[in-house]
Amino acid sequence: MTGLAAAALAGGAVFIAVHEPGAGGLYPPCFFHELTGLHCPGCGSTRALHALLSFDLVAALSRNLLMVLLLPFLVAGAALETAAWVLGESYRGPRAKVPAPGGWVLLGVIGLYWILRNIPFWPFSLLAPH
Repeated sequence: MTGLAAAALAGGAVFIAVHEPGAGGLYPPCFFHELTGLHCPGCGSTRALHALLSFDLVAALSRNLLMVLLLPFLVAGAALETAAWVLGESYRGPRAKVPAPGGWVLLGVIGLYWILRNIPFWPFSLLAPH
């Protein structure tokens, strides 16, 4: 099961690396942005991931700063949990657990990012996907 999930993730990464978002309409638009004209916390994430896979960190940061900053933690947590799942009872390494206060802080950061990236004045306008 984990091998299949890893293959699906790798295939998705290759697809995003090869097919630039916004070109040819292969990706669905953000429904929140389409309905409201505002940017959700995830707006620009696919374009940021494409930029990261193209080794363009500056472009990735300008498209979705929060996703780029949180991605290493997400990848590390997924790797730890996958190792724990594969090895089962014999796994003795760290686990990717967020304590309850940390989860609330993360939700607060995401909510604040959502609000700030929709303020149309500098420096907040820099948080909107470009």
